[in-house]
Amino acid sequence: MTTTPCILCVAITGSVPTKAANPAVPISIAEQVESTHAAFEAGASICHAHVRNDDETPSSDPEKFARLMEGVQNHCPGMIIQFSTGGRSGAGRERGGMLSLRPDMASLSVGSNNFPTRVYENPPELVDWLASEMKTHAVKPEIEAFDLSHIHKAAEMNRDGRIPGQLYVQFVMGVKNAMPVDRETFDFYIQTLNRLAPDAQWCAAGIGPNQIVLNEWAIAAGGHTRAGLEDNVRLDRDRLAPSNAALIQRAADLCAKYDRPVATPAQAREILGLRPA
Repeated sequence: MTTTPCILCVAITGSVPTKAANPAVPISIAEQVESTHAAFEAGASICHAHVRNDDETPSSDPEKFARLMEGVQNHCPGMIIQFSTGGRSGAGRERGGMLSLRPDMASLSVGSNNFPTRVYENPPELVDWLASEMKTHAVKPEIEAFDLSHIHKAAEMNRDGRIPGQLYVQFVMGVKNAMPVDRETFDFYIQTLNRLAPDAQWCAAGIGPNQIVLNEWAIAAGGHTRAGLEDNVRLDRDRLAPSNAALIQRAADLCAKYDRPVATPAQAREILGLRPA
């Protein structure tokens, strides 16, 4: 058991969930800022951000990201802002068009894999370009590991300087057609990362009903974790989640169960080697 503070990341919107699935999914910038603030009050120190158009379709518009960043900075002092460079919101280099805004962090997928209905394409040239843009603008990558090979690739890019500094890797489990939720695999992920990059930090995210499973595994094992409506719109089989804050509060309650203090934004910045707010 570890008493290292646990960083809670709130994945507020994503590219897929709609208000038809859960009316609490925040779409407009104002809704996103309000939802993030409530999650911040519940213990989230990272905001993982996507932006949407008015019709709820995904967007990679830098202007929307700029307004969201400004709103979160104003209402959530010190919170770490992490932009998504995921593939549903744009094609090719469009996915990194907002990195010049210099958020604290951005997600980086270093390899391709299957998603529920398509291939999530991350060709090497694009991965290298996104990583170089993050390096240029002093944005810390969060590696989205959908597969074991992605951990090996991230460690290679860390060794050769394409991803400088301390690695931060998120194990994503439970995406249909990608890595299922499997405890032995989860444990092997941790062992592999510790072997390849001994100073790395890691977190974990589970999709759908597996969100709470991965929250507990990560918190108990000394890692960090993510919750929010991007990954899961329900509290349980019978109830929709009323807010992002409710899902973060559930993770914070697990931190208490395992004697893990919830990291403050300042502690999270120190753990991740980020610039002060």
